[in-house]
Amino acid sequence: MKKTERRERARELLETFGLSDAANRKFGAYSKGMKRKLTIAGGIIHRPQILFLDEPTTGIDVASAGQIRRLISDLHDDGTSIFLTTHYIEEAERLCDRIAFIVKGKIVHVSRVEDLLQPIKDKHVMQFSFEGDAEDISDRLHQAFPEVAFQKSPGNVIRAESDRRIAVGSLVRFFEEIGLEITEAKRLRPSLEDVFVSITGIEAGGLSSQ
Repeated sequence: MKKTERRERARELLETFGLSDAANRKFGAYSKGMKRKLTIAGGIIHRPQILFLDEPTTGIDVASAGQIRRLISDLHDDGTSIFLTTHYIEEAERLCDRIAFIVKGKIVHVSRVEDLLQPIKDKHVMQFSFEGDAEDISDRLHQAFPEVAFQKSPGNVIRAESDRRIAVGSLVRFFEEIGLEITEAKRLRPSLEDVFVSITGIEAGGLSSQ
């Protein structure tokens, strides 16, 4: 790039990242989020066709992370091919077209996001938080609701999953009849985290709220 073009591009990126007011500061005086944004700005100043980003939103404030995600999306829309590594599966689901799951340094699965989500998109999932003792109710649940799969999680939470719509009222009445006080019942949206757990066997935090 010519010097004049480089300076103009630098001013443009400083404005894009909200760093114009700090343009004359030394790098060491920047916050962690500002440093991350300036580093990314330096990586795209020459408008690369391929960009590698390693954990770009880890350890920074919410506003900066959101700004970086929007930038990644805009670069993708403009035709830049981006290789993104992230521990945030929701971020990968939101930003990526293709996903590679890596376990212990090895790629264990590669597929398009839409293909990964296809098998679970019609699943119906509910999560119930409760007070009381639910240690010995598994058999009674399966007998009462044979079409529903149940899983008890730490923190007094039961997850119900079915290929059919779940009768919430019937489940709540059942829990109340056996002495469990339901404090919260919410419908969940199956997500890429569920696919990750299914493929790798590594618990990634369950389902995301709708």
